[in-house]
Amino acid sequence: MIIDHLIAAPILIPLFAGAIMLIVDGKRRYFQATIGAISAAALVVVAVMLVVKANVPAGHESSVGVYLLGDWPARFGIVLVLDRLSAMMVLLTAILGFAVLIFSLARCHGVGAHFHPLFQFQLVGLNGAFLTGDLFNLFVFFEVLLAASYGLLLHGSGSARVRAGLHYIAINLAASSLFLIGVSLIYSVTGSLNMADVAGKIPLLAVQDRVLLEAGAAVLGMAFLVKAGMWPLGLWVQKTYAAATPPVAAMFSIMTKVGVYAVLRLWLLMFGEQAGELAGFGNEWLFFGGMATILFGVTGVLASQDLARLAGACVLVSSGILLTSIGIGQAGVTGGALFYLVSSTLSIGAFFLLIELVERGREAGADVLAVTMEAFGGTEDEILDETEDVGFAIPATLAILGSSFVACALLIAGLPPLSGFVAKFALLTSLMNPSGLGGGGTMDVAGWLFFFLVIFSGLAALVAMTRAGIRSFWLSLDREVPRIGVIEMAPVAALLFFCIVLTVQAGPAMRYMQAAARSLHMPQDYITGVLSASHVKGQRGGGAP
Repeated sequence: MIIDHLIAAPILIPLFAGAIMLIVDGKRRYFQATIGAISAAALVVVAVMLVVKANVPAGHESSVGVYLLGDWPARFGIVLVLDRLSAMMVLLTAILGFAVLIFSLARCHGVGAHFHPLFQFQLVGLNGAFLTGDLFNLFVFFEVLLAASYGLLLHGSGSARVRAGLHYIAINLAASSLFLIGVSLIYSVTGSLNMADVAGKIPLLAVQDRVLLEAGAAVLGMAFLVKAGMWPLGLWVQKTYAAATPPVAAMFSIMTKVGVYAVLRLWLLMFGEQAGELAGFGNEWLFFGGMATILFGVTGVLASQDLARLAGACVLVSSGILLTSIGIGQAGVTGGALFYLVSSTLSIGAFFLLIELVERGREAGADVLAVTMEAFGGTEDEILDETEDVGFAIPATLAILGSSFVACALLIAGLPPLSGFVAKFALLTSLMNPSGLGGGGTMDVAGWLFFFLVIFSGLAALVAMTRAGIRSFWLSLDREVPRIGVIEMAPVAALLFFCIVLTVQAGPAMRYMQAAARSLHMPQDYITGVLSASHVKGQRGGGAP
């Protein structure tokens, strides 16, 4: 069936689009933009179809779809796996990617070379990381998305961008080395790189091999946590995100989630309840490391006088909440965390795009009454200064920007009535009732500490966003009404609209998240589905010769 082959489409569509762009003369930027827009729109359509395919009702056929590239069995060949989690992440990437690409067409795509092919290759890496079923190809797709992100971070040049880019490259090269070391140690013990195969072999390991497996998993986990931004491995996040152009920073908001996804996928697959004596390995480190990340992010949120750094600190807070939720090891909490992952990624992505529009009509140093001049003494980006204005100044511009800013503040702080509140409410409800709403489970001291940090992080975000909103819209001196094009405002509105849809459809969305969480905590269906796949549906052949 065609739907079975669509599992590979999120990788192939941007791959072919990027290849076409490289063949075409780089000066034909509008042709590249057209190809990129078609590719991004096609990804959204395919991602919706994959979510529908993965969301199989209980009692029906398996929700795990397996695609064997080259028609080799999973243990020997490259395998792509579709389940509710991977389908959700592909859809989230497609929505954010399409919005970011449309926003960039106004000005940012023209301030440097090769923006469009790099953007497509980053989509290849992101979707491949979410869909791959083996560790080595996870490493390959990580490197693809990182290589593309290096170029995107430096897009537009500027000394601040170059400094942040060099630090970013050095840190991620070190993390990639750890990735390879961890994968090698796991392979030396299990003799396999297929995730499902490794998970099936872990309970059968001899006692003397478990230490080497734990060492490999710890090194591998450190590589993932660098990318997820866990403290103290995430000190690079704020500076890097603040230095990038707004569309790139918005796209980077999902890159930390790739590290979170890898931890969520592998730890529950390899060290879930079925792992025997190794069940729960590393959960304490994830739990307390996640809470430390929340504290560090909250400090950055309250200390940031720059909107881009404030958004970067919000990324750290969201990563901390997600990592702590994984460390708790409860399916209900994981379901709420998945809802929070989607809501926070969309809202922070919209906020990164909105920042450039809000600050466009302000002069450097205009907030002297609110903060010190030093906080706004940095030079403006030369490239963006030299680009011509787009759009038309209309009286309602500031009202539209202000309303969007308020929506972002409510979402990030987790206040009603938007999806940020629904996500935190679902997460904390599951935390307080481990056995369900009518159960008799109780929460320990560590759980209450996490509960407090989630509430406190929301309060800190509210204070910081309120302060930033007052500076941006009420206390600015000699502010000019910025010229905003429809092509710039529409992507921000679209991301916020999806958050509203997530709020209105919170019931179906939460049922999907909880089903995904249950599958993660009981991965036998995943393991059986991958290892029992003999050939690609609709093709002849029975696997390897």
